[in-house]
Amino acid sequence: MSRIYALMGVSVIAFALLLLAMSGGGSKQSGDGLLFYCAASNRAVMDEILKQYEQETGRRVEIQYGPSQTLLSSLTVAEKGDLFLPADDSYLDLAADDGLVHEVIPIASMRAVIVVPRGNPKGIKQIGDLLDDDVRYVLADPKSAAVGKVVQRELEKTGQWKTLAENVTSFRATVTEVANDVLVGAVDAGIVYDAVLHTYPDLQAVEDPSLADTESIIAVGVLGSSKHPEDALHFARYVAAADRGLEHYQGHGFTITNGDLWAERPELTIYAGSMLRPAIEETIKNFQQREGVDVLTKYNGCGILVAEMRTGPTPDAYFACDVEFMNQVNDLFLEPVSVSQNELVILVPKGNPEKITGLRDLARNDLRVGIGHEKQCAMGWLTQNTLKESGVQSEIMGRDPVQMNTGDLLVNAMRTGALDAVVVYLSNAAGAGELFQAIRIKEIECSIAVQPWAVARESKYPLLASRLFSQICSAESQATFKKKGFRWDFTQDQAVAAGGGSADE
Repeated sequence: MSRIYALMGVSVIAFALLLLAMSGGGSKQSGDGLLFYCAASNRAVMDEILKQYEQETGRRVEIQYGPSQTLLSSLTVAEKGDLFLPADDSYLDLAADDGLVHEVIPIASMRAVIVVPRGNPKGIKQIGDLLDDDVRYVLADPKSAAVGKVVQRELEKTGQWKTLAENVTSFRATVTEVANDVLVGAVDAGIVYDAVLHTYPDLQAVEDPSLADTESIIAVGVLGSSKHPEDALHFARYVAAADRGLEHYQGHGFTITNGDLWAERPELTIYAGSMLRPAIEETIKNFQQREGVDVLTKYNGCGILVAEMRTGPTPDAYFACDVEFMNQVNDLFLEPVSVSQNELVILVPKGNPEKITGLRDLARNDLRVGIGHEKQCAMGWLTQNTLKESGVQSEIMGRDPVQMNTGDLLVNAMRTGALDAVVVYLSNAAGAGELFQAIRIKEIECSIAVQPWAVARESKYPLLASRLFSQICSAESQATFKKKGFRWDFTQDQAVAAGGGSADE
């Protein structure tokens, strides 16, 4: 009996050790901190980044390495964690579709290649050579590993996958297991990501045109389950920073993106036309709180903002009141995208006591009229065009109307009774229905202003600016724009031109 109990005790201990290995064997514990799910293919580079990050910031991160699909399943079931970095961004798309991922920050890319021992003793030159009778090869399992998934996708297009999968020696759970099998001589070849071979000097890559389109985009996503999104974004920004994490990625053979420069707490500067302030102010406030950054905003007439940009510093992004004022500084910014529209209207007191019906009525001698300043704001420039096209410019300007550089100032003058009618944007009248009413300008079609957004060519934080733009394009933000009198103009197809941000629909 004592021998039986001893054997039972050994079995219990062995089982406990097995459970421990299963739960923590793929993790690198750095103490209490963020929980980061990371693809095994990124382990070598991420270990370096993590070490530098902890030394530089004193912050801790717990990493769980594994196959991309396994990690996705784990974070889905566990409903906890802070960050997810798979070997292919298709897994982030799946996670986002399920509402598991919020922000996504691009990092690098890698491509699948055939891996063989140094010197290529079997003389393998292409995929077809793997099927030779004297060649043993392994593949990453498409059900668990990103490289297996992308290789299957591309080779099914060429009709090569079925035969390759039927004759494989075995499928492996991760790309590193494939490389290790080739390294120890268990097989003659395999298919791995090119960047993985950086840490395998005794192995070499064989490129095949059939694998040319197997590029996998690597990006890190912040999980919706994160209880510390500011800390998670801090680490994500470090990993994707051009002078921090991306230096390690490049050193490991990855093709890196154009990342932001690192800053413990970045300062993002945004110039925006005054009329946009009610639509974006709350979104910006929430963004900087979640990201742990400072957003320095300057609101003014677009003519004034353009003049400042011509003689002073360029902001990280510019949100103009109209395309005309973006065109005046287009050499400073990347390709702009149209986000919203705003309509010029004639604003009069509730009940319209002066019986104003259109622009021509504003030339009456008994009316005190206000318009935007032509050189200081987009609204003034657009008003002059509208008056000109309507054929009433000389009549109205001959009455010497009051000119101000923002619609808000004109509306305030109406509130005090200093003016009888003003030409402003529809958004300027939002929320004041009990005091004023808006009269549509029907005479001419050119009374619509289009508001474009663009990121500065020389911005230190283009990715951060793009994430802010994503929030401006969120469903909640769109609702705010519409509530404030704007029409929504941005489409998802414009996201790439805007710097990579993706709008929540």
